[in-house]
Amino acid sequence: MDQIATSDAPAVRVRGLRKDYGGKAAVDGIDLDIERGETFALLGPNGAGKSTTIEILEGYRLRTAGEVSVLGADPAHGSLDWKARIGIVLQSAAEPGRYTVREQLAHFARFYPDPRDVDEVIAAVGLEPQARTRVAKLSGGQRRRVDVALGIIGRPELLFLDEPTTGFDPEARREFWTLIRALKQEGTTILLTTHYLDEAAQLGDRAGVIVGGRLVEVAPIGEIGGAEARVPIVRWRDRDGVLREERTERPAELVAAVARDLGGEPDGLEVIRPSLEDIYLGMVGATGSVAPDDEEALA
Repeated sequence: MDQIATSDAPAVRVRGLRKDYGGKAAVDGIDLDIERGETFALLGPNGAGKSTTIEILEGYRLRTAGEVSVLGADPAHGSLDWKARIGIVLQSAAEPGRYTVREQLAHFARFYPDPRDVDEVIAAVGLEPQARTRVAKLSGGQRRRVDVALGIIGRPELLFLDEPTTGFDPEARREFWTLIRALKQEGTTILLTTHYLDEAAQLGDRAGVIVGGRLVEVAPIGEIGGAEARVPIVRWRDRDGVLREERTERPAELVAAVARDLGGEPDGLEVIRPSLEDIYLGMVGATGSVAPDDEEALA
């Protein structure tokens, strides 16, 4: 029987999580808490262990060692009632193509005790014009929206989003962000994996960076990498055309000093405030870009 989590307990609690394939660790001793109602972005390069970690939390893959609690239950033994409390948007899915969008969602809605209204979900993911279209006839991006709709139809307490906006155009991505913010306002806990670092920055409260099967940092989005990694960079060309670069916490003062020295605004002047993507790439490059072996190949 599933244990019912108290309201002040984390939605996800992981201690010493390990997953081995052939004696090699794809996930190597992860500790992590995800609080109820927060959006947590799990970031990392391909093969770093993120997909394996997510699949263990979803109950799709067994762990080698460690303790895991998701909504108060061990996902390795999650009951149907527990499964009804989570929503999952996989990196890729294969819905039967013979049903229309509305038929597919109506069918899945019957599996849940308190589903969302089918037509409201269709509108939320921007598929109203395709509601009566068979899934097989949809474009790749439209099918991805169906995946998202299926993930939220059950009104989940915890929503797993694995690369949810793959195939979305920029406008569709921003519409999706609006939907995720609305789910968050309703109290939904969201675990997001994405290769779009701007998406993580827009949606995440906190982020964890996983490299080589280990979490190298967990922090609020605005603090990932530490204060030093966020110091602005000023670039300009000197009198000889040589590109100069300097990090400074007072970029306006530096620009003014350089302009005085050169007798005017320098050529090629840039003031760059490192983005989450800049910081993430620096962290991955400093620790190694991939795990020793690709996790999917090991599986």
